[in-house]
Order: sequence, then C-alpha cells, then structure tokens
Amino acid sequence: MFDRRTFLGALGAASFAGLNRLDAADPTPKKIAIVATIWSYLSHCGHMGDRFLVGYPRHGRWHKSQLQVVSAYVDQKNDADLSVKRAEEYGFTVQPTIAQALRCGGDKLAVDGVVIIGEHGEYPDNEKGQKLYPRFDFFQQAVKVFEQDGRSVPIYNDKHLSYSWQHAAKMVQDSKRLGFPFLAGSSVPVTWRLPAVDVPYGAEVKEALAIGMGAVDHTAFHVYEALQSMVERRRGGETGVKSVQLLEGDAVWRAGEEGQWSKRLLEAALSRSDSISGDSDLDSRPQDLVRNGKLPGMIRKDRPVTALLIEYNDGLRATVMMLNGVMSDFNGAVRLANDEIISTQFYAPPEPNVAYSACLMAQVEEMIVTGKAPYPVERTQLTSSVIERALDSRVSGFQRIQTPELNISYRASEASHFGG
Repeated sequence: MFDRRTFLGALGAASFAGLNRLDAADPTPKKIAIVATIWSYLSHCGHMGDRFLVGYPRHGRWHKSQLQVVSAYVDQKNDADLSVKRAEEYGFTVQPTIAQALRCGGDKLAVDGVVIIGEHGEYPDNEKGQKLYPRFDFFQQAVKVFEQDGRSVPIYNDKHLSYSWQHAAKMVQDSKRLGFPFLAGSSVPVTWRLPAVDVPYGAEVKEALAIGMGAVDHTAFHVYEALQSMVERRRGGETGVKSVQLLEGDAVWRAGEEGQWSKRLLEAALSRSDSISGDSDLDSRPQDLVRNGKLPGMIRKDRPVTALLIEYNDGLRATVMMLNGVMSDFNGAVRLANDEIISTQFYAPPEPNVAYSACLMAQVEEMIVTGKAPYPVERTQLTSSVIERALDSRVSGFQRIQTPELNISYRASEASHFGG
C-alpha cells in the first residue's frame, strides 16, 4: 500500500543520494571527449558541453563538474562556432576525427567517457520528415575505437538514439556486447516537476496521456519520453509496445469521442499547464477544448493537433498529444487502478539558460563517475523507435502499425531521477 509519507520519503532519499555522489570531493576528475554536430550558442552542445566547463546549478548550489573536457570533435563549423574559443579558454583540443578525439591525438583510448551530442546542424530530411542526424555513425566510430583498443568507457547519446529503430537496437546491443554503461535521451524526464510527483513504484497503471507542442519527430519525442519515465515504473515493469498510430486534426477528436484516449486525463494534464493561450480570453478555456476540440482561436488548420496512440504489450494505452497553438509547456497525467490520477508539469525553464539541461548533465556525470547508468537506455530505445513508427503511420495514411520489433522489456530503477 502506498501512502504519502512513504512516497515522499523515498523521493527525498533518491534525490539526496544523487547529491552526495556528485558533490563528493574527487582529486582526479574523469576525462571526457565531446562529439558533436555543432557547438554554438543555444545549440544542445552549447547548453550541455558548457556545463562541464563552468559547472551548473544542482540542488540549490553551484556544482563544479567532476568531468574534465580534454578533447572534442565537431562535425560542422560555421561563423557561430564556439568550439575553438572554448578549447582555447579551457585547455582542451578540437580534433579532426572522432577516433583522434577519443585518443586525444595519441594511439590509444585516452578518456573515461564520451558525450555524443548529435542535435542541430545542416543535415538532410528523409521522406518521413526525420532529420538525419549522424548519431548512429558517431556511436559506431566510438565503438570501433573501443574494439581496436581493447577498452570501453561510458557513452551518453543526446536525445534519440537514431532515426532508425534498427540502428537504435544495434547501439544498445553493442553497449551490452562490449559491456560499457550507456545512457541516452531527453532532459524532460529528469527536469523539475510541478508538483514533484511520480508513479508509485510497482503501481498498476490503467492509462496515461501527455501533452506538448511542436513537430512529432522533434518535440513529441521529449513529451513521450517524459511520459515513459512515469509509466515504466508500473507493476511488472516495461513490456514493450504492440502498436502505434498517428492521428491529425479532426481525427484526434473523433478518437476521443470513441474512447481511444481519455478526456479525464486530458483535463488533468491541461490543469497543470500555465501557458494555455488563444486568440482571445474566451478562446483560452481548457474545459471547452476537452469537450469539443473546436475552439476557433486555439485549433486552426495551420497548426493542427496531432495524437500518438500507443498500445503496450500488457494492455496499457498511452496517448501523446501535440496541441500546437494551445499551450507551450509539457504536462502528463496517469490513472492508477484505484482511479487516482497523478498529473504534473515537466518544467522547462526558458532560454537562454534552459536550466533543465543541467538536470540531465547531472545524470550523465553520475554515470561516468560511478560507472553505472542511473536508468535503462532501453527507455530511449523504445521512445526513439515509437516516434519513428508513428511517422510510418503517417506515411501509410495514418494506419495503426503493428510493432513486434518493439518487444523491448526492461525494469526501471525504484529511485526517481527528476529535479535538480
């Protein structure tokens, strides 16, 4: 039986355990190589790589990272590039290849960890609308160094594992084959939550829904991975996904009328938003959005609503809704077997600081310092692959796609990892 005191006590213990691990004095910092598509102001590498150079906020204090950037590889440099400037200021080298970055210009692996940040830059799109970032290629080049040099170190891979579920599966397989810790994914699951709640570990989850805004490949990944970080805690652990379907426009609201997603959960998720907007005050009423989805100022043809319907192997159903033009934050809601609804906002502080990236870099630092990933990389394998299959659904005329290749089962740790 779960009670408030037990839950909050466990949550607090988990938070302070992470604080103690990262704040313990260590006279010999771990050396890391950063492998990035670009390193510029407001890029992911700018937000993340700089944390290891200057430190970051952590549990109400300034934390000096125990990771030392000793080398970098940057795939694309333009007039906005910061990598050369950062290298001169902080004393690391920018190498011409990934292998040389991992070996620091020598002939053997010379770092204790690798941080791959394959986001932003000029790369082509495929017919599904996916940006073909070279994350898989970057990872494989690192693995080749590990194989050649007979030693492996932890890797963090930012955001999706890959635009391809086959590539994602191979990346996880390679990490297990060579036995190195592997972490990946979004900062949204580990940012602060308003309120600071989670699914009780081992609880029976009946349904789940999360809302956000943006494109499916780019932003729905963040929203879904945040929701996945909650539902993976359910009784029996993660069982994998049976089917995926993407809907757009009026089809989203018809699916709601047919009971394919829960209006109660949409109400709960919207109740956590503090950014609901419309063309007038009367167009900012979330209750009307839930009832009919027809508010003229909030729902327009030029900013269509999309919904990703996910059916898990154990019968759980989850929905990710992208309410473009309606709100600009990320919120989730989960219904338990006792009919209790847990809802929260995944808080994303604004630019230029985007402090939620510090929450993620704390998880990366913990993995490299301790040699153990704080949560399973299979979470990101599943979410990356579901997003790809959702785009396959769109290409196929919004058909439901059966996904036997996503029988990805894993068990999350009991500790919650959100908040900084």
